[in-house]
Amino acid sequence: MSVLELTDEQVISLVRQLPSARKREALLALAEDAEARHDERMRFAESQLRRLCAKRGMDWDRLPEDQREEFVDSLLHEK
Repeated sequence: MSVLELTDEQVISLVRQLPSARKREALLALAEDAEARHDERMRFAESQLRRLCAKRGMDWDRLPEDQREEFVDSLLHEK
């Protein structure tokens, strides 16, 4: 089976040619895919935060939300 290579512009043009119901299906499929990738990134980020907390003698899962925010803020402003 051969693979057809299309540019982003070509894909967008093809989607725009679809009937409205099919456009909706395509949009929903893309949204589901984006959500799955978002969930995957969030799991990875949380695992990294847990690791960094543990290195500093803290337990991410036991931290209240305000302390989690302070911890993330301190990481962002670390030099």
